[in-house]
Amino acid sequence: MAKLVFGMNQSLDGYVDHMEFGPSPTLFRHFIKEAEGQAGSVYGRRMYEIMRYWDDEHPEWDADRRAFAAAWRKQQKWVVSRSLKSVGPNASLVGDDLEGAIRELKAGREGEIEVAGPDLARSLTELGLIDEYRIYLHPVVLGHGTPYFAGPRPPLRLVAHDRMDEDVIRLTYVPA
Repeated sequence: MAKLVFGMNQSLDGYVDHMEFGPSPTLFRHFIKEAEGQAGSVYGRRMYEIMRYWDDEHPEWDADRRAFAAAWRKQQKWVVSRSLKSVGPNASLVGDDLEGAIRELKAGREGEIEVAGPDLARSLTELGLIDEYRIYLHPVVLGHGTPYFAGPRPPLRLVAHDRMDEDVIRLTYVPA
């Protein structure tokens, strides 16, 4: 059975915003390895549209960005959306039965499946489907934005904490 993992970069005050801060080269290489090893990703519409950036070639990319794009393109993706009618390569739309689709996905796969996007994570948290939360805590204070937990924080238990680079700590939680 697959494990559903929600992980994102987060500011000290609890916000996620890829435009305000991003991973260091060391942390980006960590994310490349994660993407290469994942059994797939489940995206909400907004996060999927942001990540579609990796479907196109960009001549200015360095080797790490090309490696991440290759891992992302190869990976199976499931997109939860009521408004999209089609999705790109290696992607499928999830129908109206979110809970049934995700339970079936978890039961039919092995490994880790990434959950991408706080709104989708809120829905899956409410359904009790997320197995692990990974907060990549950056020394940044935003004061506004989209919170990591889009809904009430579920009861969690800390199971690991790892220094990822000079400034970032990964906190790993499971439902309590």
